[in-house]
Parts: sequence; structure tokens; C-alpha cells
Amino acid sequence: MERVTVKIIEDTGSDYEDSSDDETIEQAHEPDFGILFDVDGVLARGLNPLDPAIRAINKLKDSEGNMKVPVAFVTNSCSRSRDKAAMLERWFDTPVSPEACIHAPTPAKLLTSFHNKHVLVIGQEHRKEIAEEIGFVNTCTVEDVRRAYPFLDMVDHENRRRVSVGNFSDNLNFKPVEAILLIGEPKRWESSLQLLIDLLMTEGKPTKAPESLSQVKQLPIIACNMDLVFMAEACMPRFGHGAFLVCLEALYKKITGKALEYEALIGKPCEITYRFAEHTVAELAKKMGIKRHIKKLYFVGDNPNVDIVGCNLYERFLKDSWINRRNGNRNNSINRTLPRSRSIPSDVALYEQTVTSMESLLVGTGVYNPEKESETTIPEDKVYHGHRDIAHEPELATPTRYVEDVDQGISYILEKEHFTITT
Repeated sequence: MERVTVKIIEDTGSDYEDSSDDETIEQAHEPDFGILFDVDGVLARGLNPLDPAIRAINKLKDSEGNMKVPVAFVTNSCSRSRDKAAMLERWFDTPVSPEACIHAPTPAKLLTSFHNKHVLVIGQEHRKEIAEEIGFVNTCTVEDVRRAYPFLDMVDHENRRRVSVGNFSDNLNFKPVEAILLIGEPKRWESSLQLLIDLLMTEGKPTKAPESLSQVKQLPIIACNMDLVFMAEACMPRFGHGAFLVCLEALYKKITGKALEYEALIGKPCEITYRFAEHTVAELAKKMGIKRHIKKLYFVGDNPNVDIVGCNLYERFLKDSWINRRNGNRNNSINRTLPRSRSIPSDVALYEQTVTSMESLLVGTGVYNPEKESETTIPEDKVYHGHRDIAHEPELATPTRYVEDVDQGISYILEKEHFTITT
């Protein structure tokens, strides 16, 4: 597979005009906004598209079935982009490029300093291929670690019996793990948790017990998708990757006495995902021939503590960024206001940040149940499901607007933007 590189992009040339006074009549009829969709609970439940989603997407298509507004699909699930694009095309009968599909790990394309390191990838199907798709070219899996060090996985009783009667030894030629990429929950949590703790306590080479845990340098961890739960076909939300992270954090703390540290948190609600989504919408708009800057983003989601919190965090980030720029500072010093685990790399190039505001639309077809909760507020005493590195600020879970479903949401957006699509 071709190695992923981050493109250096300048959009300050003649293709774009900053002043609305200089717009041509043709440009004035182009959208200067983009739309971001969550998938599970907004466009679909499990593998089945929702009827309101089909109607909503149809409102964005022209007579030839092509999207007339730049749209990206931002999901905390983990699959190959081409597979997600093909599924969306089947559901909605419109072309969808893999670049328009942003999964939880996708913004890790920006973490180029780790792309050549020996990285353990945790997840399920296609995990090595997904890692390679986003730039990680030297990876291993839990199964590889388990084979290299057969005496580690004693939570598997079959493995206990196997190694007790066989002739096994550690593979001393297995390269030390240099970083850990958690792209999704594994199938066998107990074995993965055991081996992860072993690697974290031995700086990636579990052949000798550490003399002092206080002297062990923790491996860098990149965690993608902090969703505690997600909505599928069941009547109640299901455990997500965030639940696995809670287990890992608790075990590491209990065993070492230290808090687990993250090199990077990727996926909603972290700012890096929304910044990457803005970049993606700008790139898609340019490919569509749109010459106007994208000045506003709308996000349609179903999870107040993930989608909506992320939108409001990014709205805050946008405001701080523009204050910085008005003060003459165009670099990423804005990261000083973010925790280290949520910082945006300053050594990569993205399309210039042109979005000045973001609106969040919360639907009632997924995790959020409007029959149980107020339409406009999230009770302050509600149990917080967010990640520990994201402060609990209940007001951030309040959307710009509640809509019954995504179809109602698209009608609201098009009416507010005075944008008409000829079909």
C-alpha cells in the first residue's frame, strides 16, 4: 500500500478571494459552509440506513445525484475508509470518496513522528491495514507479541496448559515496541490488557521485570475514540472503546501507582479531529470547484457527550485561534490552552483555517433519547461519560439546536443558509 504523507497546502492564491465584494455571481451561489455527519445513530442504526437520512442526503444532491455542499462523515468507528465510502454510496446512491470518511484514527495521519516506529496496533479487523492507511508502516499486533513472549498471557487458561507442557521460550529478536496505537477495542480484552500492562512496565521489551516502576519510562500511547458507549441495534447503548480505555487506565494506576499518560487522544470530541475535518471539507470543496472559503461548519450528531461536546470545544478553539490571529500570531501557540494529550501538531500543514464558527445539531435517533431528557439542557448531576482528560463542563453538551432527525436538521441548515439546490 502506498505510504501516506501529509500534503503541504497553500490556499492563499488566486483560486480564493477573501473579500465577499470581489466574488463573482457564480461564486455568490456557491456554499461557504460545510456539513459534518456522525454515522451511527444519525444516518444509520447498525448496518441499516435510517429513512430520515435518505431524505436528508437527497436534499443535498443535484439532478445527477452529486452532492452540492461539501460533506464529510466523522465517526468514531474504525474501519477502512474505502469500505465506509462504499457503504455510504450504497445507502444514499451518491458518490462518496474515501477521503470524505473520517474515522477515529484518521487524524493520526498528522502524527508523522510515529509513522516509522515499531508500533503495537490494538483493534479488530483490518487493524494493520488501517494503521498503514494512516501512515504507520512498521506495526505489530497483540497476537505477534503473544507469540514472541508465550509466558505472558496467563489469563488464557488454554495458553497456561500449552506452555506448561511444551518447549517454549521468548523470541529475543522481536523488536521492542516503541509506541502503542489503540484504534479500537480488541476482541479479547483480558489478554490485551495483560500484554499492554507488561509492555508499559518494561518499555516495550517484556523479557525482564523492572527493578523499579518509578524509573520506567512509559511508552507513548495514541488512543483513538474515547466513546464509552455507542448505539447499535440493541435497546441500550453498547460498550465502546472508551470502556476499554477505562479498564486500561484503572489497571495501570492500580499496579504502578501512576496515572496513565497519553501522547495523543484522537477522535471525537478532541479538537484535532474537528480541525482535520475542517481541512477535509476545504479539500473536498476545492475538488468540487468551489472557490469560496468555508466559513462555517455544521455538525449533526446523536451523542451529547461526544459529538456536541466536541463541537463546542472546537467552537472555543476557533474563537481563541482567531483572537490569536488578530493579535498577529498565526502559529499553533493556541495549543498552550489545550492539555498535552489533545494538542494539534504544529509541524504539519493543513488547509488554512478559514472557519470562524460551528453549529451543532443534536438528533433524537441515537444515543440521545428526547423522551428522557430535556431538549435544550443536559442536567448537571448526570453521570459523566466523557474521557478523564476532557474536563466535565456540562454546558458543553448543550447543542446549538435540537432536531428530531437528520432530515429536519438538513432542512434547518439549508433554510438558514438561504441555499437552494436545483434538482
